[in-house]
Amino acid sequence: MFRLGTRGSPLALTQAGMVRDALMAAHGWDEVEIVVIRTTGDRVQDRALAEIGGKALWTKELDRALVAGEVDACVHSMKDVETFRPEAIAIAAMLPRADVRDRLIGADSVAALPRGATVGTSSPRRAAQLARLRPDLSTTLFRGNVDTRLGKLAAGEVDATLLAAAGLDRLGRHDTGAPIPLETMLPAPAQGAVGIETLADGPARALVAAIDDVDTHRAVRAERALLAGLRADCHSPVAALAFPKDGGLLLSAQLLTENGAEAVEGQMAGAEPVALGTALAQDLLARAPASVRRLFAG
Repeated sequence: MFRLGTRGSPLALTQAGMVRDALMAAHGWDEVEIVVIRTTGDRVQDRALAEIGGKALWTKELDRALVAGEVDACVHSMKDVETFRPEAIAIAAMLPRADVRDRLIGADSVAALPRGATVGTSSPRRAAQLARLRPDLSTTLFRGNVDTRLGKLAAGEVDATLLAAAGLDRLGRHDTGAPIPLETMLPAPAQGAVGIETLADGPARALVAAIDDVDTHRAVRAERALLAGLRADCHSPVAALAFPKDGGLLLSAQLLTENGAEAVEGQMAGAEPVALGTALAQDLLARAPASVRRLFAG
């Protein structure tokens, strides 16, 4: 039986179920086993990821299980997958991308937040973008799964919080929060995309590739190539989004200082995802003020 590794949060299990169903439909299988693997990122909830090891805290235990042969493939939210991956592991497929926007819970819009409001977020990108839009706002560390964060908001720990629309929709919370227009807040690279990794040279790679959404995969490859070109890490406030256009891609990106005081933005079109992401990264770094550039190019 084919075995899918996943984190154990409600959203992760929902996404693993989506992958299971797609694989069963593609191959006519009767069953796919979902194997829950607890990660360090799930266990440590009181500190920012950047302080305790970054995105690898979501992937290292799943990587170990994959390499050890305990699972055949692993399911990830692609925005949580670090930019540089082990050579033995390949991103074999991505599901069709969901809504890429952020949603604001606690107010109808960023402009409608009360003056001096406190917003809970664990994302340097969201914190910087909020500070640029509304310097009067303050942000505080907010981690945990969707229900945990909504519970903290309901308890009055903060005035508002931001969550990815894709995750809320996949959990059936279609009416939770107000979508923030892309013109107001560009999302995290790979937001809304679910990826499936396998061993690079194993038989599972071709099986999983059968459910790949080409447009999503190409867009996310461009966004991840941008991150690679920037040498961005979990401390680096960066937003990016690629769209299919005229047979190629249109990639937009924004780099910010931590406090949002300075930023650089850009947009570029191209046919080859990696070349496009790399070129836009070079352009942004060349134009960025020193205060922004110091956070990138590692």
